[in-house]
Amino acid sequence: MPSDDLVLDSFEELDDFSDSGSDFEATIKSSKQRKKAVLGPQPPKKPRLRAASRLESISSRSPIPSTVEASKHRQQVPRGIPRQASPRPERRVNEGNQDISAENIYDAVSSGKSAMVTIVDEWLESYKRSREVGLLVLINFIVQSCGCKGVVSREMIDSMQNADIIGTLTKEFNEDSGNYPLCTPGLQQKRFKAGLCEFAQALVRSCRNSLVFDEYLFPSLLSLLTGLSDSQVRAFRHTSTLLAMKLMTGLVEVAVMVSVQLQTTQRQYDMENSKRAQHRASDRLEELQANISKLQENREELSSMINATFRGVFVHRYRDRLPEIRAACIEELGVWQKTDPEDFLNDGYLKYLGWTLHDKQSPVRLQCVRALQGLYQEKEFIGRLELFTSRFKERILSMVLDKDQDVAVEVFSLLQQIQQRTEEGLKEEDCAHIYPLVYASHRSLASAAGSFLYNKLKSVISSGNQGNVAFFEILISFYIQSEFHEHGTYLVDSLWGVAGSELRDWETMTTLLLQESGLIYEEEGVLIELMMCAIRQAAEATPPVGRTQGKKMVLSMKDKKIQEQDKRRITTHFVPLLPQLLTKYSADAQKVSLLLKAPLYFDLEMYNSAQWLEKHLDLLLSQVCGIVEKHTEHIVLEACAVLASALCSVRYTFSSRAHRAFSQLLDSLCEWFSAYLGDLLQGIADEDELYSAASALKRIATLGSAIDPTGWKILDPCIELLRSRLESGDLEKELMVSALRCAAYHLMWAKVNAVNSKPHEAELKRLKKQVHSFTRVCQTCLSVNQPEIRNQAFELLCDLLLLYSVTSVRSEPALQSLVHPPSDSLRSELAAFLLDYIFMDPEDADLSAEDEEEMKIRLLQTKRSQLAGYCKLVIYEVLDLTAATDVFKHYSKYFKDFGDIIKETVSRSKLINPVQSAKAVCLSLQQLFSEKLTEAHSRRNLLEIKDLAKRLALSFGIDLNRIRKPVMAVHMDGVRFAFRKSKEGEEQHANVTFLEILSEFSSKLLQQDRVVLAAFLKSECPGAVLSWPSVRMYQRSLEPRSSAKPREQEEEEAVVVPSREMPLAKRKRTASQGSVDKELWLDGSSIRSGLTTPAFTSTALRRPAKQQATTKPRAAQSDVESVFDKPESEDDLSSGSHMRKVKPSKRLRLSSNQTSATLDQRDLDSHMNLLSLSQNEDGEGEGEEIEDDESDLDSESAYTLPSTRHTSVSALDELFD
Repeated sequence: MPSDDLVLDSFEELDDFSDSGSDFEATIKSSKQRKKAVLGPQPPKKPRLRAASRLESISSRSPIPSTVEASKHRQQVPRGIPRQASPRPERRVNEGNQDISAENIYDAVSSGKSAMVTIVDEWLESYKRSREVGLLVLINFIVQSCGCKGVVSREMIDSMQNADIIGTLTKEFNEDSGNYPLCTPGLQQKRFKAGLCEFAQALVRSCRNSLVFDEYLFPSLLSLLTGLSDSQVRAFRHTSTLLAMKLMTGLVEVAVMVSVQLQTTQRQYDMENSKRAQHRASDRLEELQANISKLQENREELSSMINATFRGVFVHRYRDRLPEIRAACIEELGVWQKTDPEDFLNDGYLKYLGWTLHDKQSPVRLQCVRALQGLYQEKEFIGRLELFTSRFKERILSMVLDKDQDVAVEVFSLLQQIQQRTEEGLKEEDCAHIYPLVYASHRSLASAAGSFLYNKLKSVISSGNQGNVAFFEILISFYIQSEFHEHGTYLVDSLWGVAGSELRDWETMTTLLLQESGLIYEEEGVLIELMMCAIRQAAEATPPVGRTQGKKMVLSMKDKKIQEQDKRRITTHFVPLLPQLLTKYSADAQKVSLLLKAPLYFDLEMYNSAQWLEKHLDLLLSQVCGIVEKHTEHIVLEACAVLASALCSVRYTFSSRAHRAFSQLLDSLCEWFSAYLGDLLQGIADEDELYSAASALKRIATLGSAIDPTGWKILDPCIELLRSRLESGDLEKELMVSALRCAAYHLMWAKVNAVNSKPHEAELKRLKKQVHSFTRVCQTCLSVNQPEIRNQAFELLCDLLLLYSVTSVRSEPALQSLVHPPSDSLRSELAAFLLDYIFMDPEDADLSAEDEEEMKIRLLQTKRSQLAGYCKLVIYEVLDLTAATDVFKHYSKYFKDFGDIIKETVSRSKLINPVQSAKAVCLSLQQLFSEKLTEAHSRRNLLEIKDLAKRLALSFGIDLNRIRKPVMAVHMDGVRFAFRKSKEGEEQHANVTFLEILSEFSSKLLQQDRVVLAAFLKSECPGAVLSWPSVRMYQRSLEPRSSAKPREQEEEEAVVVPSREMPLAKRKRTASQGSVDKELWLDGSSIRSGLTTPAFTSTALRRPAKQQATTKPRAAQSDVESVFDKPESEDDLSSGSHMRKVKPSKRLRLSSNQTSATLDQRDLDSHMNLLSLSQNEDGEGEGEEIEDDESDLDSESAYTLPSTRHTSVSALDELFD
């Protein structure tokens, strides 16, 4: 149905009562603009406008006045005037009416248990007997559905206009609660909304052949709903808008049906009229002509009601403050356009969808996108959508970065329809903004992006009989060229839902890898990586780390069955082919390290199911042993060790065969090392012999992390070698580090064997002596100038001291003799190591100019691992709690790098001894105070210490009764320290300023303890010092808060002792720096089986996305294009946005066990980010309509990418549990 822009503009000038004031404001404002809304005389050539004016006259004669008349009589009810209850019966039943009542309809709609058709039929029977009574029942049902306790009586209808009735109902509305049936939380709201919508639809269907055209029921009903939709009471506005939209949907369906009947009747008339005169049936022609006239009249009647409802309700409510109302309008608009495209699918109505794409609230944007999906899926609609597509395609593309993930997922489906059904589709630069989202952390969004990418890749592949070869070739090309991510596991997970069959095509992948002429070197590496990711995905059937959304996935029986089938298929296919792949790529460290992970996903029990599989097991073992002898790269040796540990597991019957193969390998490596040991001890070994010995030790150490090496007696030679090298000063890095690791793994396995085998006392004494010797060697290594040796010695010391501590043998009384507590000198060395090499500024580190950022990342990773190892010694009571003071006093300064570790240490120390932990906190503050303020009394240093005290005070919690003793201990020790007697030559009362720091803990005191501390302060404080500002400030902190004087406190805090006068510096905002994510804990241990160091990486560097500040000149547009321009009255809806360019981040290539580890030094507090949207989710502002959503894209933020650590267990829990 065509719309008249002039008439539409006049209706848009109707005053929107919801644009200002409270939702429950009882005032109904009169508006000058309402006077402009009265339709004047219309030209006779517009039949639909004549029908509209006839609708007004009909409505004016009916008991319920029309919308326009109601707008004239709106009255303003001032606030504060006592409200008088209108006459209302005791029961909500119409007097003298034995038929269905409003309560009956409401109960049926609320319960959802009654058939709506039956309810409507019962009401229709009542309406046919008395249409005034029936309409009154329906009106009271609507009022009750709004949550209003008022009742509309027959006298009110006879004597009052719509505006007066609504004003009376508004006075009686219960404003104590904001709840009404459509906003009641829980399932009741969904049930009521569904029932209400079903009732409206059933009402129209039941009346479509008769009562729709009686010129009384629906005009009166729609007139009342239009008036209610303009109310300032949110419940009236929401409920009436929903009902009006649903009724209009039913009327649109009836209009389409009438149009079809009219076309059919017109064809019949034309056919009959085309006959010759002697063959015509005049009575038939008269009957058809009468039917045509009646159908045309019905269509005009429907058009008038639809137009009036659209202009009176939709035009105002699609920009209502309440997002639920806006969403309901947009949802129904999509239905109208799909149901009646001839009238609604044009630019005049499509513009509302385009404007609403910028809505601030995500539910509204979601309904808008879903409405567009319904339009784009119809091929015959594409031509009508061409102008809309060109005008709003840029905005739709930008919405893939919507802050609401559900909206972004639906946008991908919409873009896929645009790509497939429109002629132009999407340009390659448009798609380039979408592809990176296959690496997003939100799995649904990544899967939607994967589906889009898959369809794009399939469209590029030329038809042929190449199977999946072409698919893998183009996927490899995409992965190489994208450069957005370094790991294929997220790409595979994104494609798994749509390309699972292709990614499970192991035959094609292995064929491509084994053929001689095919892929180039880089493509082979990418295919191996993608193949291993697909194997992991199929075997584990779980998403990678970072995409679990914090929920533990539970596989269904069907998924478990598919997983078992995939695992058997993988095993059957790769068991004979894996040795061939290892043979071909044995010289390439990166590729062979990936291939060695494949057996970890096999069903290893199948090796015993057939004799031919046992042959392949022997081939695999020989290949692994050959790779160990061939390579010295850590990544390869680590992969071999993991595989050896899996194959030697006692749960497999073939474990003895695997253990024998690796034992033979260790035999040869130990013989190799022994051959050079004599020359090494004598110092006569040349460089080749030194390299060979170091390589053999490195291989032995790596295998020793997975296989028990105690049988090869490698400990004593290693300790002897370490001592000789330390004495001579010839510190060869590779040799020393490998010797340290070999000796440490020997001692760790010896402890495990002691627990399992109950050795003799002599063996325990010998083992303890070996532990003592090794710790002495490691202690000496802490002071060498080689960072690699020094760091390895510190980490191994932390592990061994923990493994041979009192805590570790509490359950084994026979092993008490193995306890090896650290000596005093070792404690001092460990504490000095913290201060010298961990808690130092980055600029003090010895970093080369080349790859400086990468070196900083590695250095920080190493520091975190070492600090975690030291803190475990405190937590497990290997070191006293006083040793933690060296950690606590750096909490504030190094909060960004180590805040999570120190915070967890403070928390765990309270579980050991709350009072001693509190004393350690106080001692750390005293030490820091003495270090920073005794020599240079800087006010800035004092503020830094106060900031540290504030952070430590927060760690005590809010349960004042539980922390009473620890807090009192802090205050008592602090007061004693403040008034400690000065030594000779020291300034008198130099520590009094410490009371200012101590006052940060006063908020944790109970009232009775404040009195005790005040008395204790007077007893300790000399009389001459009582008037000092620091003492008076502390005294005020002990007073009850009600009697405190903040103004005087601020003035006195600004007073500084003259001898310490310094300019006041601003407090550092350390809290804004953020904290490191709890999962980024690094384990400081070094044994493989239980104390592996988890990877501390993210796989994407964070770079601010650059926004295209593109300004397009406003050229003269055609009249058709101008339809999409926003009216001035709605200028707070923006109709355009600019897509941001996303540049790929460069990759960092890290060696050793840090391969694929990248970390942004500027932001270590969370998972790394690449793209994101930020938008302030404000509440509904007073007097505001829909706010512009451009801020979603303009603000600089990032879209979260998942971390790629290889463990899903929190590293903090792994450290301390």
